[in-house]
Amino acid sequence: MTTSYQTINTFEKDNIFYLEVNRPDELNALSNTVLAEMLDAIKNIDVTKYIGVILTGSGEKSFIAGADITGMSKMTPEETEDFAKLGQDVTIAMEDLALPMIACVHGFALGGGCEMAMSCDFIYASKQAVFGQPEVKWGVLPAFGGTQRLPKYIGRNRAKELIYSGTFIDVDKAYEWGLVNKITDDKASCLQAAVDCLKVIGRNGPLAVASAKEVMNAGNDMSNKDGLKQEGEVFGIIARSHDKAEGTKAFVEKRHPVFTRS
Repeated sequence: MTTSYQTINTFEKDNIFYLEVNRPDELNALSNTVLAEMLDAIKNIDVTKYIGVILTGSGEKSFIAGADITGMSKMTPEETEDFAKLGQDVTIAMEDLALPMIACVHGFALGGGCEMAMSCDFIYASKQAVFGQPEVKWGVLPAFGGTQRLPKYIGRNRAKELIYSGTFIDVDKAYEWGLVNKITDDKASCLQAAVDCLKVIGRNGPLAVASAKEVMNAGNDMSNKDGLKQEGEVFGIIARSHDKAEGTKAFVEKRHPVFTRS
């Protein structure tokens, strides 16, 4: 991708797409511009070119420290609601993206930052990571999906306590509660761990991985019965693909499959 942005960096390496929020002097806080650029970048990713996406923040202090409260303080109620809708659009675009997406969290992942991380498929974090939803401290509530996603990660009662109190948790507690998949020593090792994971995922059928993501995310809003029905239907669609034929044939022939995402 060659698009030039003001507040984010996008680049590719080893068939991985990187999206880096780039406002280190503001701890990578989310403004309207940041959100709009993130949404544009995500919606324009060519999923046929990459094995996955890594979301991170620039600098050594913060992943994303939250929404730009200074900017929010100047918004009308209508503008604030539009701001929340834009943030939600970004998180939904992450979930709808037909690629695995890993958040690499170093430093603060607060408010909107925690919400952006939760909208990825899973989270890797350095020992310096800190998580929280402190919006109540400023007289508002989480509005980029925190009230909906955090309970699904850590349970309803824990999520209510964190959101109502506005307190933070360190990375060890985030791991214990299931918010974080892996803890690493520092930012560099966090990014490398995500790369290593995506390379493992990248050996698998890309249609199968994308379909698994679609079905699992959809299942969050379904009964078990409806989720199983969709799982079976998508399995039937995948069964007609070239990748399914190639994958099963390669297994029988004891060789590595050559997938074509078709």
